[in-house]
Amino acid sequence: MSNKNILYELGEYPPRYGPEWGSGGIFGLKYYRGILYYTLAFEAESHFIGRERHRIYRFELVGSQPVSGGDTYNAVDTVDEKIYFGGWVHAPAIYKGRSSKGLATISFRNKYSHVHEYDVENDDIKLLWKESIHDEEKWTGEVSDIIYDPYGDRLLLARGDGHVNLGIYSLDRRNGRISMISNKPVLRGSLYLDHACFGVHVFPTGTYGIECVDLIEKRIKTRMFNQEDKKAIDRGKVLYPLMGDAISAYGRFFLFVRGGVYVGNPIDELIEPLKFIRLMDFGINAYGPLRTVAKPLGGGILIAYNTYTNSVFYHDNPNIVRSINTIVGPSVLLYITPPIVRIIGAYGARITGIERIGNKLILATNTMANLAQYDALPYDMGYRGFLLENISDLLSRSPPVTYTIPGYLVGDRVFGGIPLHGYKYPRLIVYSSKNNTLTIYSYNLTLSPMDAEEDGYNLHNGRNIIDLDMFKGLIISFKLGVNDPNTTFKIILEN
Repeated sequence: MSNKNILYELGEYPPRYGPEWGSGGIFGLKYYRGILYYTLAFEAESHFIGRERHRIYRFELVGSQPVSGGDTYNAVDTVDEKIYFGGWVHAPAIYKGRSSKGLATISFRNKYSHVHEYDVENDDIKLLWKESIHDEEKWTGEVSDIIYDPYGDRLLLARGDGHVNLGIYSLDRRNGRISMISNKPVLRGSLYLDHACFGVHVFPTGTYGIECVDLIEKRIKTRMFNQEDKKAIDRGKVLYPLMGDAISAYGRFFLFVRGGVYVGNPIDELIEPLKFIRLMDFGINAYGPLRTVAKPLGGGILIAYNTYTNSVFYHDNPNIVRSINTIVGPSVLLYITPPIVRIIGAYGARITGIERIGNKLILATNTMANLAQYDALPYDMGYRGFLLENISDLLSRSPPVTYTIPGYLVGDRVFGGIPLHGYKYPRLIVYSSKNNTLTIYSYNLTLSPMDAEEDGYNLHNGRNIIDLDMFKGLIISFKLGVNDPNTTFKIILEN
C-alpha cells in the first residue's frame, strides 16, 4: 500500500459507543516501516494501516467486549520491527448511568493499564503487560508515555494518571516483566543526553519538577520546582502548569506545560539552569499543550497549544465551570526554531496527534474536550478525524488569529506569551471599564533565555487600541495594573 493509499484510509469518526468522560481522540499517531498506527479513543480501536492491510484491534487480549479507552496520552515508541503502544482500557466497559441529581458515572472495576507489541513484518499483536486494581472508583496508573532505552534495551514507562502504582517503570520487552524505578508520578518524558527525563506531575495542580534516570549508572536525579521556578522570564508566575509533552532539542530539555515551556539542562544546571518562558497563557483556562505531542520537524520543534483540552459541567464552583468552558481562541501549531517562535496553523478544539508521511503532515483532530468525574457519557461525544497539511506550505505561513480574553480569566496576573513573528499588522484592543495601566513584556525564546523587557501604557475607560508594530518578531505578554474582571482583551494578528 503506497503512502497515498494510506492517506486515503484516513476518515472521520463521529460519536460512537465508548463509556467515559466526554471525548478521547486519536492518539499514538506513528508512521513506521510502511505502517501508520493510531488508537481511537474512546472506542478503544487500534488501527494499523499499510503494506496492503488495515487491521483493527479492539483489545481482545485484555478483556471482553464492549471496550472503551485505549490511550489518551500518545504512549508509543518503536524498536527494530516492533511498535510498542500503551495506555489504558475498560474491558469490559460499564456505564452506570445518572443519579437522581443528574450526575453520570462509569465503573472503573475493569480498567486496565496495558502495553502491547505490534510486529510490523508479521502483522502480529502481543499483549506484553496489563494491570488493574479492580476498584469501582479508582484505577492503577495509566501508561502515559513509552520511551525506549537504547542502552539498556528496555522500555521506560511513565505513569502519572491514576491512584496507585504511579512513577517511572522499566518493562522488559521480551518477557513483559515490570519493575518500579521511581514512585513519583510522571506524565511524559524524553531521552536527554545519557538520561531519560520526565515531568513530575500531580493532578489537578500541575508540574512540580523533573526526574531523570541515568541510563548508564541507573541513578536518579530529581529536580523539584521552587517558587522562583514558577516565575517566567517576564517575572510573572504561572498558574496550574499542567504537563503537555517533553522533547530534547538544541542540547536542552524542553518541558511544555499549560502556560509555557521550561527549557534548560536538568542534569547539570551549572551548564544552563532551567528557565520558564511564557507561551499562550490565558489565566484560569484549559488552553495549553495538553494531550498532544511535541514533534521534531526540520530541526525545530512543532507543538500544538489546544483551546479545549479539559472541561467540566457538574462542579460545586460555577466560576470554575465558566472559566474552563471559555473559548479564548483557536488551537494553534507553534514552530520553534530558537530564538523564533511562530504560529503556523490555526485549528479547532484540539490537535491530539502530529505525524509526517513524506511531504504531508497528518494532524489528528477532535471537536470536544475530556470531561470530569460526573460528566460521564455512554459514548464518545467528539468528532475525531484527520487533517493533511503540505509541510512546505505550512512552514511558510502565518494564519490570521484573534484571541478574546475576558478579564475574569487573568485578573492582575501576567498572561499572554503571544508570538508575533510573521505578522504585519498585530494589534491589541482593550475594552476597559475604568482608567488603568497596562504593562507589555517582550522577549524571545533565546538559548540561553534572557529576561523580558517592559513597556507601560495608560488605559482609559472604554476602547483602547494599541498598535503592536514595535514588537514584531517578538513574544509579548501583558499585565493590568489593577484587577478589572470587566475588562476584555482582543489580540488581532493579521497580514
